[in-house]
Amino acid sequence: MLPPFDYLEHRRACQRKQLERSTRIANLPISYRSAIAQPDREILSKSIETLVQDVHRGLLKPVDILRTYGKVAIKAHEKTNCLTEVMIAEAESWAEHEVNLEGPLAGIPISLKDSIAVKGFDVSVGYSCNTGKPYAEDGSLVKILKAAGAIPYVKTNLPTTLLSFESSNDVWGRCLNPHNPDYSPGGSTGGEAALLAYGGGRIGIGSDVAGSVRVPAHYSGIYSLRCSTGRWPKMGMNTSMPGQEGIPSVFSPMARTLEDLIYFSKSLIGMKPWKWDHSVHPLEWRMGEEEKVRDQKRFKIGVMRTDGVVDPAPACARALEHTVSALLAQGHEIVDVEPPSPYTALRIASQLLSADGCKTFLSFFRTSETNDPGARQMSFYMKIPCPFRYLYYLWIKYVKRDDIWAGLLKDWHPKSAHEQWKWVTKREAYKASWHEWWKEEELDFMLTPVNSTPAVPHCGMKEAVSACGYTFLFNLLDYSCGVMPVIHVNKALDQLPATFWFKNLNGVAKGAYQHYDADRMHGLPVAVQVVGQRLQEEKILAIMEMVERALEETGGRYDLLEIE
Repeated sequence: MLPPFDYLEHRRACQRKQLERSTRIANLPISYRSAIAQPDREILSKSIETLVQDVHRGLLKPVDILRTYGKVAIKAHEKTNCLTEVMIAEAESWAEHEVNLEGPLAGIPISLKDSIAVKGFDVSVGYSCNTGKPYAEDGSLVKILKAAGAIPYVKTNLPTTLLSFESSNDVWGRCLNPHNPDYSPGGSTGGEAALLAYGGGRIGIGSDVAGSVRVPAHYSGIYSLRCSTGRWPKMGMNTSMPGQEGIPSVFSPMARTLEDLIYFSKSLIGMKPWKWDHSVHPLEWRMGEEEKVRDQKRFKIGVMRTDGVVDPAPACARALEHTVSALLAQGHEIVDVEPPSPYTALRIASQLLSADGCKTFLSFFRTSETNDPGARQMSFYMKIPCPFRYLYYLWIKYVKRDDIWAGLLKDWHPKSAHEQWKWVTKREAYKASWHEWWKEEELDFMLTPVNSTPAVPHCGMKEAVSACGYTFLFNLLDYSCGVMPVIHVNKALDQLPATFWFKNLNGVAKGAYQHYDADRMHGLPVAVQVVGQRLQEEKILAIMEMVERALEETGGRYDLLEIE
């Protein structure tokens, strides 16, 4: 389509979808816009396991749970713009006729990242070209959820490219952090994190290719689990980069509480998802792994205090130290570790993820459609002609003397199949080095920051796009990771030291620290990352439970955002 007409169609599509969303909300029964009453409070206070038991016993109707969480979801959306497709009216029918009310998730409303396919609804992924194309049937993931008794009721906001720790697009608008509207809730699963943090849901599903369920949990103050490939269903979805397998994306669970995250993960794996989705390993939930953790009295814990690229800001360092102190008080062995270079992982992972020269995610944009600030920077550097890009690299390396930033720029160009295979070979060699290192260290698990800073302000990814090493590292390794909120930023405790000198930072660190301001960030959540090896989801969740207990016993458990 010619540019002027393409632009007009883009604007019409955006207006149509936003009108459709607002109309769907306006047409809901009045109960969805009423105040939160005492019966709602009772439902909101219960874990999903307790709610399921109430449904099984006939003490609660699924529609009552749906109406309570639908009501809070609408309030969350009014504050944060977290919702995309509002499926509540259809969900009432599904609760009556489609979901299995004998299942392990009977009657539980579940929110879904916008990229997940639900019959009768678009899977826009924030691109206007994907609107007006409702899917004819549920994706396999949604089929499993309904068979388990869960009720999809809303889909949630994201960035167009799915390559950002922000969540904004022209189709749905910008998603805001429920703790502070000037900041991002994270990305690419930011709408999900905002909804759960506000209390408009208890469980949801996102996807993660460089930290996209973990960073939103950190920014917004919820819990998430990054599953290894093959452990969680991934079919029945849309993406901005179909065919990208250098760093595979994984779908993974998110929850408002750790208790719900554990129950949800166990329940879905208990549905034997490999019978529905060929990408899932036929691996049952291993209760024995949980029991081993609970029986073990003392753990050897490796603490990675920095990735060597961007040191954690004071608030993030304090969250890590707060957790370490709680575990030391419980008698565990803490070892500061220096694993095989995380910077090497950042170089390899970034080259593999962008091996097509950013062409695929750019191919879906219409004329004048807004790109994410971070993804725009990636594609900008990719489009610089080779001779000029090489001169820029030389200037950064030999004039600015910034080896970190220069190393990321050096090979930043579209890859041939021959070149990509070489990077895959480097990836596998790097993974092998970590495997040997972990074996030699004899670690039970690791603790790391989730990100170098708390939430970025809107459009902050323009500068901070490369500061993703703490999460991206474990996508490359395909390790199981959990994120749990620990503290809030405190303007009295988390200021930069007087000796901090911005000019001494490398280019990646400058981009991240440009937005660190403890005064403005006061009250934002800060989390830690719990890391195991590949396919250790049961172990990681049990360890998170142990860590949270240690925090609680030492008086430092995180306080969730109260439901208004």
